[in-house]
Amino acid sequence: MKTISNQSFGGERPLFESHHLRLENVIITEGESGIKECSDIEADGCKFYGKYPFWHVKGSVITNCYFAPGSRSAIWYSDDMVMTDCVIDGPKFFREMKNLTLRDVKINDADETFWNIDGLTIQNVKLHEGTYPFMGSRNIRVEGLESDSKYVFQYVKNVEIHNAHIVTKDAFWEVEDVTIYDSVLDGEYLGWHSKNLRLVNCHIGGEQPLCYAHNLVLENCTFDAECDRAFEYSTVQADIRGTIKSVKNPASGRIVADGYGEIIIDENIKGPADCEIITRKP
Repeated sequence: MKTISNQSFGGERPLFESHHLRLENVIITEGESGIKECSDIEADGCKFYGKYPFWHVKGSVITNCYFAPGSRSAIWYSDDMVMTDCVIDGPKFFREMKNLTLRDVKINDADETFWNIDGLTIQNVKLHEGTYPFMGSRNIRVEGLESDSKYVFQYVKNVEIHNAHIVTKDAFWEVEDVTIYDSVLDGEYLGWHSKNLRLVNCHIGGEQPLCYAHNLVLENCTFDAECDRAFEYSTVQADIRGTIKSVKNPASGRIVADGYGEIIIDENIKGPADCEIITRKP
Protein backbone atom coordinates (compact mmCIF):
# COMPACT_ATOMS: atom_id res chain seq x y z
CA MET A 1 0.00 0.00 0.00
CA LYS A 2 1.39 3.40 -0.99
CA THR A 3 1.48 6.13 1.69
CA ILE A 4 1.14 9.88 1.17
CA SER A 5 1.91 12.04 4.22
CA ASN A 6 1.76 15.74 5.11
CA GLN A 7 0.67 17.01 1.69
CA SER A 8 -2.19 19.14 0.35
CA PHE A 9 -4.32 18.55 -2.73
CA GLY A 10 -6.88 20.81 -4.38
CA GLY A 11 -8.75 21.39 -7.58
CA GLU A 12 -10.76 18.80 -9.50
CA ARG A 13 -10.26 15.08 -8.75
CA PRO A 14 -6.65 15.26 -7.53
CA LEU A 15 -6.57 11.59 -6.41
CA PHE A 16 -8.93 10.18 -9.03
CA GLU A 17 -8.81 6.38 -9.45
CA SER A 18 -6.29 5.83 -6.67
CA HIS A 19 -6.12 2.31 -5.24
CA HIS A 20 -4.39 0.74 -2.22
CA LEU A 21 -3.52 4.17 -0.83
CA ARG A 22 -2.95 5.42 2.73
CA LEU A 23 -3.25 9.14 3.49
CA GLU A 24 -1.66 10.50 6.68
CA ASN A 25 -2.19 14.13 7.74
CA VAL A 26 -3.28 15.07 4.23
CA ILE A 27 -5.40 18.14 3.52
CA ILE A 28 -7.93 18.19 0.68
CA THR A 29 -8.43 21.90 0.05
CA GLU A 30 -11.10 23.74 -1.92
CA GLY A 31 -12.24 21.90 -5.02
CA GLU A 32 -14.34 18.87 -5.90
CA SER A 33 -14.17 15.08 -5.81
CA GLY A 34 -10.78 14.72 -4.15
CA ILE A 35 -11.02 10.93 -3.80
CA LYS A 36 -13.29 9.53 -6.52
CA GLU A 37 -13.62 6.12 -8.20
CA CYS A 38 -11.07 4.71 -5.75
CA SER A 39 -10.66 1.50 -3.71
CA ASP A 40 -8.84 0.31 -0.59
CA ILE A 41 -8.28 3.77 0.88
CA GLU A 42 -7.08 4.60 4.40
CA ALA A 43 -7.19 8.15 5.74
CA ASP A 44 -5.83 9.07 9.18
CA GLY A 45 -5.56 12.56 10.65
CA CYS A 46 -6.73 14.17 7.42
CA LYS A 47 -8.81 17.32 6.84
CA PHE A 48 -11.35 17.77 4.08
CA TYR A 49 -12.54 21.21 2.94
CA GLY A 50 -13.73 20.71 -0.63
CA LYS A 51 -17.00 19.23 -1.90
CA TYR A 52 -17.69 15.55 -2.56
CA PRO A 53 -14.34 14.13 -1.37
CA PHE A 54 -15.41 10.43 -1.18
CA TRP A 55 -17.61 9.33 -4.09
CA HIS A 56 -17.69 5.82 -5.56
CA VAL A 57 -15.05 4.48 -3.17
CA LYS A 58 -14.95 0.73 -2.53
CA GLY A 59 -13.45 -0.21 0.81
CA SER A 60 -12.13 2.53 3.11
CA VAL A 61 -11.06 3.20 6.70
CA ILE A 62 -11.27 6.80 7.94
CA THR A 63 -9.88 7.68 11.39
CA ASN A 64 -9.27 10.91 13.32
CA CYS A 65 -10.37 13.06 10.39
CA TYR A 66 -12.20 16.37 10.12
CA PHE A 67 -14.78 17.33 7.50
CA ALA A 68 -15.38 21.08 7.23
CA PRO A 69 -18.75 22.74 6.41
CA GLY A 70 -17.67 23.07 2.78
CA SER A 71 -17.33 19.31 2.43
CA ARG A 72 -21.07 18.94 1.83
CA SER A 73 -22.37 15.73 0.29
CA ALA A 74 -18.98 14.29 1.06
CA ILE A 75 -19.52 10.54 1.09
CA TRP A 76 -21.94 9.02 -1.45
CA TYR A 77 -22.05 5.74 -3.39
CA SER A 78 -19.21 4.31 -1.29
CA ASP A 79 -19.47 0.77 0.11
CA ASP A 80 -17.66 -1.07 2.91
CA MET A 81 -16.55 1.97 4.89
CA VAL A 82 -15.48 2.23 8.56
CA MET A 83 -15.20 5.67 10.18
CA THR A 84 -13.84 6.18 13.71
CA ASP A 85 -13.14 9.22 15.92
CA CYS A 86 -14.12 11.84 13.34
CA VAL A 87 -15.88 15.22 13.42
CA ILE A 88 -18.23 16.23 10.61
CA ASP A 89 -19.41 19.82 10.13
CA GLY A 90 -20.81 19.39 6.61
CA PRO A 91 -24.42 18.45 5.69
CA LYS A 92 -25.84 15.65 3.54
CA PHE A 93 -23.28 12.98 4.36
CA PHE A 94 -23.60 9.25 3.63
CA ARG A 95 -26.04 8.38 0.83
CA GLU A 96 -26.72 5.39 -1.37
CA MET A 97 -24.21 3.15 0.41
CA LYS A 98 -23.80 -0.43 1.65
CA ASN A 99 -22.03 -1.60 4.81
CA LEU A 100 -21.18 1.58 6.67
CA THR A 101 -19.85 1.56 10.27
CA LEU A 102 -19.37 4.65 12.47
CA ARG A 103 -17.77 4.63 15.92
CA ASP A 104 -17.30 7.69 18.13
CA VAL A 105 -18.30 10.17 15.44
CA LYS A 106 -19.80 13.62 16.00
CA ILE A 107 -21.95 15.11 13.22
CA ASN A 108 -22.69 18.78 13.86
CA ASP A 109 -24.88 19.33 10.81
CA ALA A 110 -26.93 16.16 10.36
CA ASP A 111 -29.18 17.59 7.67
CA GLU A 112 -30.30 14.87 5.24
CA THR A 113 -27.63 12.47 6.44
CA PHE A 114 -27.69 8.63 6.16
CA TRP A 115 -30.13 8.38 3.23
CA ASN A 116 -30.72 5.00 1.60
CA ILE A 117 -28.00 3.11 3.46
CA ASP A 118 -28.20 -0.70 3.43
CA GLY A 119 -26.24 -2.06 6.39
CA LEU A 120 -25.49 0.70 8.90
CA THR A 121 -23.77 0.13 12.27
CA ILE A 122 -23.52 3.01 14.74
CA GLN A 123 -21.65 3.08 18.06
CA ASN A 124 -21.51 6.21 20.23
CA VAL A 125 -22.55 8.71 17.58
CA LYS A 126 -23.86 12.23 18.17
CA LEU A 127 -26.15 14.02 15.69
CA HIS A 128 -26.86 17.74 15.95
CA GLU A 129 -29.38 19.87 14.08
CA GLY A 130 -30.66 19.19 10.57
CA THR A 131 -33.65 17.24 9.31
CA TYR A 132 -34.50 13.73 8.11
CA PRO A 133 -31.41 11.73 9.04
CA PHE A 134 -31.67 7.99 8.23
CA MET A 135 -34.40 8.48 5.61
CA GLY A 136 -35.11 5.23 3.77
CA SER A 137 -32.23 3.26 5.26
CA ARG A 138 -32.43 -0.40 6.28
CA ASN A 139 -30.62 -3.05 8.26
CA ILE A 140 -29.47 -0.64 10.96
CA ARG A 141 -27.87 -1.49 14.32
CA VAL A 142 -27.32 1.26 16.91
CA GLU A 143 -25.48 1.11 20.25
CA GLY A 144 -25.31 4.58 21.72
CA LEU A 145 -26.87 7.55 19.90
CA GLU A 146 -27.57 11.14 20.93
CA SER A 147 -29.62 13.22 18.54
CA ASP A 148 -31.54 16.50 18.50
CA SER A 149 -32.17 16.40 14.75
CA LYS A 150 -35.76 16.60 13.50
CA TYR A 151 -37.71 13.84 11.74
CA VAL A 152 -35.24 11.04 12.43
CA PHE A 153 -35.65 7.45 11.24
CA GLN A 154 -38.44 7.87 8.71
CA TYR A 155 -39.23 5.07 6.25
CA VAL A 156 -36.55 2.78 7.74
CA LYS A 157 -36.72 -1.03 7.90
CA ASN A 158 -35.12 -3.70 10.08
CA VAL A 159 -33.65 -1.53 12.84
CA GLU A 160 -32.36 -2.35 16.33
CA ILE A 161 -31.46 0.50 18.68
CA HIS A 162 -29.90 0.38 22.17
CA ASN A 163 -29.17 3.24 24.55
CA ALA A 164 -30.33 6.19 22.49
CA HIS A 165 -31.43 9.64 23.63
CA ILE A 166 -33.45 11.21 20.86
CA VAL A 167 -35.09 14.65 21.10
CA THR A 168 -37.02 15.24 17.92
CA LYS A 169 -40.34 15.58 16.13
CA ASP A 170 -42.17 13.12 13.87
CA ALA A 171 -39.65 10.35 14.51
CA PHE A 172 -40.02 6.75 13.32
CA TRP A 173 -42.84 7.46 10.84
CA GLU A 174 -43.73 4.74 8.34
CA VAL A 175 -41.10 2.40 9.80
CA GLU A 176 -41.19 -1.39 9.67
CA ASP A 177 -39.62 -3.99 11.98
CA VAL A 178 -37.97 -1.61 14.45
CA THR A 179 -37.03 -2.50 18.05
CA ILE A 180 -35.72 0.09 20.53
CA TYR A 181 -34.21 -0.84 23.92
CA ASP A 182 -33.31 1.26 26.98
CA SER A 183 -33.79 4.62 25.30
CA VAL A 184 -35.37 8.05 25.78
CA LEU A 185 -37.64 9.16 22.93
CA ASP A 186 -38.79 12.73 23.40
CA GLY A 187 -40.76 14.42 20.63
CA GLU A 188 -44.16 15.01 19.14
CA TYR A 189 -45.99 12.40 17.07
CA LEU A 190 -43.66 9.48 17.66
CA GLY A 191 -44.07 6.33 15.58
CA TRP A 192 -47.13 7.21 13.51
CA HIS A 193 -48.08 4.75 10.75
CA SER A 194 -45.43 2.27 11.92
CA LYS A 195 -45.52 -1.49 11.45
CA ASN A 196 -44.00 -3.87 14.00
CA LEU A 197 -42.53 -1.16 16.22
CA ARG A 198 -41.40 -2.53 19.60
CA LEU A 199 -40.21 -0.41 22.54
CA VAL A 200 -38.52 -2.11 25.52
CA ASN A 201 -37.57 -0.25 28.74
CA CYS A 202 -38.05 3.12 27.05
CA HIS A 203 -39.22 6.52 28.30
CA ILE A 204 -41.55 8.37 25.95
CA GLY A 205 -42.34 12.06 25.84
CA GLY A 206 -44.19 14.50 23.57
CA GLU A 207 -47.70 14.94 22.26
CA GLN A 208 -49.82 12.24 20.60
CA PRO A 209 -47.32 9.39 20.44
CA LEU A 210 -47.78 6.05 18.71
CA CYS A 211 -50.91 6.65 16.65
CA TYR A 212 -52.01 4.78 13.51
CA ALA A 213 -49.50 2.06 14.44
CA HIS A 214 -49.96 -1.57 13.42
CA ASN A 215 -48.73 -4.35 15.70
CA LEU A 216 -47.21 -1.94 18.22
CA VAL A 217 -45.59 -3.46 21.34
CA LEU A 218 -44.44 -1.68 24.52
CA GLU A 219 -42.67 -3.59 27.30
CA ASN A 220 -41.92 -1.97 30.66
CA CYS A 221 -42.13 1.58 29.30
CA THR A 222 -42.82 4.90 31.02
CA PHE A 223 -44.45 8.09 29.78
CA ASP A 224 -43.69 11.72 30.49
CA ALA A 225 -46.30 13.57 32.54
CA GLU A 226 -47.39 15.71 29.56
CA CYS A 227 -47.50 12.84 27.05
CA ASP A 228 -51.14 12.75 25.92
CA ARG A 229 -53.63 11.17 23.46
CA ALA A 230 -51.54 8.09 22.90
CA PHE A 231 -52.38 5.10 20.68
CA GLU A 232 -55.16 6.64 18.56
CA TYR A 233 -56.25 4.11 15.90
CA SER A 234 -53.38 1.76 16.83
CA THR A 235 -53.32 -1.99 17.35
CA VAL A 236 -51.24 -2.27 20.50
CA GLN A 237 -49.95 -4.49 23.28
CA ALA A 238 -48.60 -2.18 25.98
CA ASP A 239 -47.16 -2.69 29.46
CA ILE A 240 -46.81 0.82 30.95
CA ARG A 241 -45.17 1.49 34.29
CA GLY A 242 -46.60 4.47 36.12
CA THR A 243 -49.40 6.71 34.90
CA ILE A 244 -50.10 7.85 31.36
CA LYS A 245 -51.83 11.21 30.94
CA SER A 246 -54.35 10.10 28.32
CA VAL A 247 -55.18 7.28 25.93
CA LYS A 248 -57.40 7.98 22.94
CA ASN A 249 -59.36 5.61 20.70
CA PRO A 250 -57.01 2.61 20.39
CA ALA A 251 -58.34 0.24 17.73
CA SER A 252 -57.51 -3.10 19.33
CA GLY A 253 -55.17 -4.96 21.67
CA ARG A 254 -54.44 -4.55 25.37
CA ILE A 255 -53.04 -1.67 27.43
CA VAL A 256 -52.00 -2.13 31.05
CA ALA A 257 -50.82 0.80 33.19
CA ASP A 258 -50.65 1.76 36.85
CA GLY A 259 -53.03 4.64 36.17
CA TYR A 260 -54.62 6.89 33.56
CA GLY A 261 -55.25 10.61 33.67
CA GLU A 262 -57.96 10.21 31.03
CA ILE A 263 -59.31 7.54 28.72
CA ILE A 264 -60.99 8.98 25.63
CA ILE A 265 -63.30 6.70 23.70
CA ASP A 266 -65.63 8.63 21.41
CA GLU A 267 -67.70 8.22 18.26
CA ASN A 268 -64.61 8.53 16.05
CA ILE A 269 -63.02 5.27 17.20
CA LYS A 270 -62.16 2.83 14.42
CA GLY A 271 -62.99 -0.87 14.41
CA PRO A 272 -62.72 -3.37 15.81
CA ALA A 273 -62.73 -0.98 18.79
CA ASP A 274 -62.14 -3.82 21.25
CA CYS A 275 -58.90 -2.75 22.98
CA GLU A 276 -58.74 -3.70 26.65
CA ILE A 277 -57.57 -0.80 28.84
CA ILE A 278 -56.63 -2.17 32.25
CA THR A 279 -55.39 -0.62 35.48
CA ARG A 280 -52.72 -2.76 37.07
CA LYS A 281 -53.64 -4.00 40.51
CA PRO A 282 -51.31 -3.05 43.39
